[in-house]
This record gives sequence, structure tokens and C-alpha cells, in this order.
Amino acid sequence: MATMADVARSAGVSVATVSHVLNDTRPVRPHTRRAVLDAIDELGYTPNTLARSLVTARTRSIGLAVSAISNPYFTEILQGVEASALEHGYGLLVADPHDDPVHERKAVQLLHERRVDGVIVAPSADPGGLLALLARHGVPTVFVDRLVDTAPAGTPASQTFDQVCGENVDPMARLVTHLAELGHHRIGLVAGRPGFSTTTERTSGYRQGLAAAGLPYDERLLASGDSAAEGAERATTDLLSLAAPPTALVTANNTMTIGALRTLRGRGVSVPDDLALCCFDDFAWADLFSPRLTAVSQPSREIGTEAVRLLLERLEDPGRPARTVRLPGVFVHRTSCGCPDTPYRKETDS
Repeated sequence: MATMADVARSAGVSVATVSHVLNDTRPVRPHTRRAVLDAIDELGYTPNTLARSLVTARTRSIGLAVSAISNPYFTEILQGVEASALEHGYGLLVADPHDDPVHERKAVQLLHERRVDGVIVAPSADPGGLLALLARHGVPTVFVDRLVDTAPAGTPASQTFDQVCGENVDPMARLVTHLAELGHHRIGLVAGRPGFSTTTERTSGYRQGLAAAGLPYDERLLASGDSAAEGAERATTDLLSLAAPPTALVTANNTMTIGALRTLRGRGVSVPDDLALCCFDDFAWADLFSPRLTAVSQPSREIGTEAVRLLLERLEDPGRPARTVRLPGVFVHRTSCGCPDTPYRKETDS
């Protein structure tokens, strides 16, 4: 295996110069840099990552903490993070916090102990302990999907975090107004776990959609599915058991859509003949259901890519102001809402 000394001899430079080229620790004249890079390529030299980290105080690795990695939405975020990290020469360490505040803090603590350069986290509904940990150690962080109060009580006012997520309010309102335009007056919502910003915003969008359609808000038509399939089964059962059940239903994420569909099938409720259905989150097989699912598609891979970009910018400029980036969703019009079976349309929501 070629060594740094072999590269130095081949390029006709010192070992220190090779180190400066590899680690960008000192300017090197272009023709000298080119000679070093040519020697590395010719000899097949592979840098010692551990030794490089001792020189640069960087490991060129990123920690990713997202729950329910089996969820296609988070899997696509992971794919976006991994592809972008690899493109920029970074490795990826992944942990699953299980949406539990205690487990979340331990998972991110372990990533920090592995000396990752920064972390990307989908925070739990109660991230206070996590925020305190990140602030205390000054860990460069980007939050994805769920927004947090970036200057919570007890943390330094200067400690803020970059964040990236999809739009929630307007796309959810769009689903509701679409159902209202089809003649539905009792539109139910299977909402996510309390405490998530996504739950708060999508519930707000649901109420805004009702208001825009001139429909009253009835709290009995809103049930928590706890962001899980099992919770959505219970929520859908409760909604169908009302004296005046909804004639249309919106589910607030893809796993809850599965739970709702399971309950509807078990009760012999036909979609959309007996009940119209729209969902937040699209997934690969949504077009294969019968009926095909009308949905809001989130830019999950783009969220992962943008998170890496924000994190690398933070590493290069630690003092820059924190930013929150929102990416638009896409309204995917299919047939579960009760519309005719025609090729679906995609429309971007801002």
C-alpha cells in the first residue's frame, strides 16, 4: 500500500507539502498541487482518515438521527442525505431515536462521541434535552421535517439551528378545499402526534381549508392518529363511530394512511364510493392502490440534500445567521377523492 512518503518522492516534494494538499492546511502553488494529485492517482494512495482528522479536527462524517427509517418518507430523506454527503466527500453515521426524547438524546450523544462534524436530526415532540445537549457542546446541527424553537429557555440566545422542511399549511388546506369542492361538508382529519410542528401546521391547514370553503370547524371530526398506523386505525374507528360520521377523510402522513385504509377495509367502507380519501405524503405504491390515492407529495430527497448543504455551509461559516428553508409540496390528483379515473396531475403548491 502506497504511503504519503511514496507520494512525496514521486511528486518531488516534502511529506509536509503532500499533507497540506490533502488537508488544505496551507496554500500550495498550483503546479505543485497538480504534481501531488497526479502522484496520488498514479500510486493509488488512500489517505489515512484518522490521521487526517487529527490534523484538521474534522472527520468528514455526518450524523443522521431520524426515526422510523422503514417509513418511505424518512428513507428518501436518508437517501438524499447520503447521496449529497458522498458527493462532498463525507461519510454517514445513522441512528434511530424512535421519537423518544430520552433515546433521542442518547443517540445524538453517541453520534457526537464518534466525532461527527455535524448532525442532521428529525427532532421528537419534546426535544428540550436534545437542544440543551447540542447547545452545550456547540454541535453544528440541521433539523429536518419538524421545526423546533431554536432559542429555547435555558440555552444561549446565540445558539440557533438551521432547519429544512416541506410546506404544510397550504398543501393541507388544498386537500380540504378540493374535497369541499366535490361537495363534502363533513371532512375528517386523522392528525399526527401532538407536539410535532408538522401536526400543528397540518391541523392549521385543515382548519384554514374548512374556513376557505365556508365550512364550520367541528372538533369531533379531528382525531389523533399519533403519526402511526395503529393510532390511525383507532382514530378512523372513532370517526366512523360518530352519529354523523365524515363523508371524506384526510390522513396527515403516509403511515396513518395505511392504518386508515386497514380500518376502512375491515369495516367494508368503499373508497371513494362510501367515503372520499386524501392523504398527506405520497409514496411509490400510492398509484397502485385501487382507488389510486390523491395525495400531497413532499420533496423528501430534496429535504435531505438541502440539509447537507446547510450543514456544510454552517461548518464553513459557524457564525452566519441560522436559516429555515421550506420546500414546496406537490398536489398529486388521482381517484381516491372521488374524481374520474384519468391520468393524474401534479401541481406544485408554494
